[in-house]
Amino acid sequence: MPRNRTARSAVLGLPVRRSASRSHPSRTSSALRRRIVLGLLVVVSLALITVSFRERSNGPLHDAQAAVAGALQPLEVAVERVARPFRDAYGWTKGLFEARAENEELRAENEQLRQQVIQNESALQRNVVLERLLEYKSSPAFPVDYDGVPAEVIARPSGSFEQTIVVSAGSGDGVAPDAPVVTADGLVGTVTRVTEGAARGRLLPDESSAVSALDLRTGASGIVRPGPSGDSLVLDRVSKKEVVRAGDDIVTAGWRFGQFASLYPKGIPIGRVTFVGELNTDLYKQVQIVSDVDFSALDSVIVLVSRRPAPELP
Repeated sequence: MPRNRTARSAVLGLPVRRSASRSHPSRTSSALRRRIVLGLLVVVSLALITVSFRERSNGPLHDAQAAVAGALQPLEVAVERVARPFRDAYGWTKGLFEARAENEELRAENEQLRQQVIQNESALQRNVVLERLLEYKSSPAFPVDYDGVPAEVIARPSGSFEQTIVVSAGSGDGVAPDAPVVTADGLVGTVTRVTEGAARGRLLPDESSAVSALDLRTGASGIVRPGPSGDSLVLDRVSKKEVVRAGDDIVTAGWRFGQFASLYPKGIPIGRVTFVGELNTDLYKQVQIVSDVDFSALDSVIVLVSRRPAPELP
């Protein structure tokens, strides 16, 4: 009869009272058993470890360990064979990325060292030029009654029609227009424009350049002008009566008349004679000279500043 009552109650929609669930106590007891088993395993492990340390090398525990290791060795070999290709692939990939990174670092370091070598060579060449300028400034060949203002070339010739340079010395250093510009190899040109901290100079190969000069061996005089091409020069207006030979040194004439004097001091080297010729129809000798100055690679120069006051015009 109780079953019929329950069924009737369910059919009629009446609340049915069910028995309380007993799952909670079972879960608690299961967790307790797992903890007990874990604790026993820990105790047994500690005991086995302690006994293994105290036992001799030929004891039963060591024999058991050797037996287990021997039984597991085929499994270890199989796992090693399966894992080796993956490990090798990982090592190859890692090594490849490391090699690429190291290659990039070496390239960057190589470029840095190359730039440093270039800078060192440039500084060494500049020091050599400066030493030559200082030696020339203190030598007996340096023009008398002139002070030398060392200057760095900050701009070089930009075209074949205008041979000019800009140097890092100006009116603040005593530089004035028409001041001669020289190096240890010889005459470079003259100053044309001056600012407070810089000056523009006209080079000898410029088409508007002209310098009175003479043959150091024979005293034959003429005017040095630009040649037909490049940095070539010619000694113009040399009389046919004069004796000029290839290899003769040409220097500035440096004339003086009372308080007046030429723009260039006497005896500054200009170049050497490379060719001498003449035709019956020519009024003067054809004399070609070459300068020891490399006008396309000027780094440092000396601007000559006269110690004598400028003459007063009447």
